[in-house]
Amino acid sequence: MNAQHPGPKPDERTEAPSQGALPTPSGPLSGPSRRWRRRLSENLARINESVRETVLGRLLHSRLRRHRDLNEHDITLARLPAALDGLRIAFLSDLHAGHYMTEADLTTAAHRVMEQAPDLICFGGDLVNISWRELALMDEAFSILDAPHGLWAVPGNHDHHRRGEIHRWMEYLEARDVSVLFNRGVRIERDGASFWLAGIDDLTEGQSDLNAALAGARDDEARVLLSHHPDAFRWSSEADVDLQLSGHTHGGQVSFFGWAPMSHSRHGWVHGLHRRGESQLLVGRGLGTTLLPIRIGARAEILLVRLRSESKSD
Repeated sequence: MNAQHPGPKPDERTEAPSQGALPTPSGPLSGPSRRWRRRLSENLARINESVRETVLGRLLHSRLRRHRDLNEHDITLARLPAALDGLRIAFLSDLHAGHYMTEADLTTAAHRVMEQAPDLICFGGDLVNISWRELALMDEAFSILDAPHGLWAVPGNHDHHRRGEIHRWMEYLEARDVSVLFNRGVRIERDGASFWLAGIDDLTEGQSDLNAALAGARDDEARVLLSHHPDAFRWSSEADVDLQLSGHTHGGQVSFFGWAPMSHSRHGWVHGLHRRGESQLLVGRGLGTTLLPIRIGARAEILLVRLRSESKSD
């Protein structure tokens, strides 16, 4: 199932988008990063790294470690066969390895996931903070994580942080049996029944192609889409996607009584379950942080999604 798939060439981002390419969100937070924002991110990463071993840094890190939840969601899909009722997906996003997310933190998260015995494990992007090399912090976690239907990942905007290096990110994951769904889909089968698992490139920094990701899905199959950016739901809900799993927003990262001063979704899809017609979107708060190592009112989380079938046997 985890066959090798070559990543894009370093200059692939400059090619004309395909027919299925989704529009890029705009705005200071939801749109693409500018050069000055990339430089700011790298400078802040260096500052945070230097602070992490100070008394203040250790206090912040300790607080982040304590406030990590595992939240379960039962989500009913009309087209899910009864034979797949109860199938469980562990969804991890926004790890930001290297930014107050150490090898020990990632290993602990991996053990926590495996305690749930998920049927498949999905990474929703932003595995690293500024460099693909930060994936090395996940080597122990990757050796622990295992699931009957494989490990899958899509890129996030931070995975694209350094231009032209996304192919290295992909190769690193594929070498550790994590299959990257770069604008493609696969059929997940169990007991003669199936659903379509698809993934797209990041909506702001990559070239997302929803048509390519859904190509091959049968009309009667439930479709589950991995998209780092939740705003892809605007189009996936019109493309017969049953469930989209996303991250990116960190739940606001800093939130006061449910209100976040900064939102990375132009449609208000910051956290939790949302609906458009027959389609559903579940947005996780993610495990890590970026820019500043703090979370207020938006605890980190791992999602455990249990798919339910309307036609399950009583």
